[in-house]
Amino acid sequence: MNTEFNFWQQWYPLSPVEDLDPQVPTTVTVLGIQLVIWKPQNADSYQIFLDRCPHRLAPLSEGKIDEATGNIMCSYHGWQFDSQGNCTRIPQADNQLVGSQQLCATVFPARQANDLLWVWMDAESPDIAAKTPLPLSPQIDAEKGFVWSSFVRDLAYDWQTLVENVADPSHVPFAHHGVQGKRENAKPLSLTITQSTSDLIEATTGTPFKTTITFQPPCRLEYAISFGQEKQIGLITYSIPVAPGKSRIVAQFSRNFAQNLQRLTPRWWEHIKVRNPVLDGDMILLSLQEHLLQQRGSWQEAYKLPTSADRLVIEFRRWLDLYCQGNLPWHQVGLKTTFAPINIDIDRHKLLDRYSQHTQNCSSCRQALKNIQRLQVILIINFILTISFVAIMNDDLRNSFGLPLTIIALSGLGIWSWLRYWLQPKFYFVDYVHAER
Repeated sequence: MNTEFNFWQQWYPLSPVEDLDPQVPTTVTVLGIQLVIWKPQNADSYQIFLDRCPHRLAPLSEGKIDEATGNIMCSYHGWQFDSQGNCTRIPQADNQLVGSQQLCATVFPARQANDLLWVWMDAESPDIAAKTPLPLSPQIDAEKGFVWSSFVRDLAYDWQTLVENVADPSHVPFAHHGVQGKRENAKPLSLTITQSTSDLIEATTGTPFKTTITFQPPCRLEYAISFGQEKQIGLITYSIPVAPGKSRIVAQFSRNFAQNLQRLTPRWWEHIKVRNPVLDGDMILLSLQEHLLQQRGSWQEAYKLPTSADRLVIEFRRWLDLYCQGNLPWHQVGLKTTFAPINIDIDRHKLLDRYSQHTQNCSSCRQALKNIQRLQVILIINFILTISFVAIMNDDLRNSFGLPLTIIALSGLGIWSWLRYWLQPKFYFVDYVHAER
């Protein structure tokens, strides 16, 4: 008899730690459950609670960290909770109610490792969580010479669509033409499944480089790509089920060579030039694909998978059918899995909304955007003041300094235009039209 896969008693990474603000509670959803991430003052690690005050169910993510106690405070009635979930203050009552077990916040086991914050989605089994290892990648290891960067984005398609897509290397030259590959370089791809169990699926390929692809359910799917004897590149992805038709990808990109280049390239620049365009290239394709697949009902009937390049997709789909009955446990949290009817006239701005899907959650991109906006203000003020100053100069000064100052002001205006009309939009929305690439 097949054992049903337990999605709840698993570790999921929520975010790179560097993207979390220790001063402000942050909300995130996993498996339809809304959580709040917060950090007690002077603590080394973050805590993860159910995003719900036990008093009147107000979201704790709309609360604040109390400066006096360091605890999280609900903004509705001021109830406070410590790092263990204990209610430490009820302004409307005397101290007899404080500490009651019935008034505790729901606490989820949390850990920090490999620069990520992890949550165990079964709040009732912290003992099992403590004994269960995190699904860490061996390629995130500084002692072995690896350096890495991180990226997170919310996606407008389902968890199973995300896993299936990452498990399919043959789409890269086409969906990501000009970003991570070229159509003209596409070749037959021979994939071999070397292991397939309820806990691990592994595939290998030698084209164009020796590559091992590992899927450790429910979320870790990584590529280990070898160049020669020692050089190695890693793509480590964690596919997080958010809700039916919604997912989140937490990715880390590692290598054990050219370490200095990692330090010289701003993280936000890598995000707007490579990471976001890659996901933009998939977004509309996959959003429409999963609606069509749901209407057909069965992937075996809907898909035509004749090549070796499809082997890992087939193996993942078989795993999902065998151990998960083809779906996630959405019914356990009262969520329906029926998507809205497909609409060909899709809202591209909504599907490719980089700001809400990534920028607002990424500390590097948020700060870069603020700096770009501030610099634009400085450049405009400099232009106005410089031109005004040149205008009121006497003739002798204007003849000597007017032209150089005007050129400087116009150069600043050119930089402002580049920031305003080329760079800044890349944090919000960039349409991805495959036919134009």
